[in-house]
Amino acid sequence: MSRVQPSCNPMIHPVIHQLAETSDRLTSRGGLVLFSRYLRGVGLLPELGRVFGSVRKSGKGLPVADLFHQCLCFFFDGTSRHLVRFEALKQDAGYAGAIETAPERMASSHTMKRFFRAFRGPQNWGFRRVLQQLFVWRLKQTQPKVVVLGIDAMVMDNDEAKKRHGVQPTYKKVCGFAPLQITWGRFIVDTVFRGGKKHSNADESVAAAVRRLVSRIRKHYRADVPILVRMDSGFFDQALFQLFEELGIGYIVGARLSQDVKEYAREADPGFWASVKKERQEWQYLEFGHRCGTWKRLRRFLYTRPVYEDEQRLLDFARPDTVLVTNLGRGERIDALLHAAELGEWVQPERIIELYHERGADELVFRALKEFASETLPFQSFSANSAFYHTMLLAFFLFESFKEDVAAPVVPVTAYATRVRRQLVDFAGKIVRTGGRVILKVTRATFRQLRLEELWMRSADPPRFAWVT
Repeated sequence: MSRVQPSCNPMIHPVIHQLAETSDRLTSRGGLVLFSRYLRGVGLLPELGRVFGSVRKSGKGLPVADLFHQCLCFFFDGTSRHLVRFEALKQDAGYAGAIETAPERMASSHTMKRFFRAFRGPQNWGFRRVLQQLFVWRLKQTQPKVVVLGIDAMVMDNDEAKKRHGVQPTYKKVCGFAPLQITWGRFIVDTVFRGGKKHSNADESVAAAVRRLVSRIRKHYRADVPILVRMDSGFFDQALFQLFEELGIGYIVGARLSQDVKEYAREADPGFWASVKKERQEWQYLEFGHRCGTWKRLRRFLYTRPVYEDEQRLLDFARPDTVLVTNLGRGERIDALLHAAELGEWVQPERIIELYHERGADELVFRALKEFASETLPFQSFSANSAFYHTMLLAFFLFESFKEDVAAPVVPVTAYATRVRRQLVDFAGKIVRTGGRVILKVTRATFRQLRLEELWMRSADPPRFAWVT
């Protein structure tokens, strides 16, 4: 029997016979050009250069704005979470082309390390100013009827890292940092970088941050917008409640389950209990006024307990009880603002309970941040780690803004970083220069599937950022 020889026709079997180098500028991160154009179109980079220009000690080296541009693209790319990655990127002309930077102007890992180590405490405060400015920018774009802020501490696990300043035992039984973070929807709008041993309401951080944010919202967005803060029981503090009441904002805070509150709920007439249902969940609640310890005024409390858990009805002894304290529905200024905004139902117990349990969405912001970047910080110095962490938050804020302003036709705004990168960043491109123009070429299938022509136009004309004073 004769053996049939396989066909060597290259049109039928395009077998690769040889490996060779090419001088073409190729990149596997073609989508980075959209984010790079977005950064330049927004107009934030010059402001970063102005605010942090003092970290540059001489005229030598790269401008601060260029360093921030490369850092923000590095976080958006997400291929590596180690600064040594910049050493490889410096040699990659294709990557430099994708972020619209000349190869000779790419920063090395040593340049980036010197950059972050140059920051000191007062300069790190500038990051918070920038975050708050970005917050005002997004408020003006979205025009919300009410501003709901979430406040919580986020543990950053650095347990496996070498000894570093500020890495301390946390309540999650790992060593790390515990920055205080204020969220608005999918955005982190303010933060206080802290060591791991700091509890939720340590020092005067929360009071100072809320006072500053409320002032900015009312001055630069709307003086009559209702503002609501929601927090867990780690922030149960009369001093905070008094501040919120003085500022005319609402609050929903988890209260401590004290013995007298438990006894009151246990002895209450069953007719005083009511229930609220939402989708597949149901809660029973008891509303009452209560004055804790040395409090000078009575406040509104809601004692709640779930009836179901994952469609399984809970027995009385197995129900996890939660107590809430709020100033909504007490006739304060926040009630009038809510009614003026046609949100009068927010003072009702049912809506208050729903709003508190929606705090789960605030926790998802922390999860999204950790997927976008890294919990482990690279430096031994607290100030350098603070600068790295704040730059990471700036990149995350711009990433969330980019999804709204550019990527929305292709990727949902709720998508996590991994999906955005796999779908919108990780595609091959060839960078060519012809007729005095630089062109990024991609396959026809990629061009059409990702609607790149539309995204290209959106990235070039984003909402313009403006610094307000």
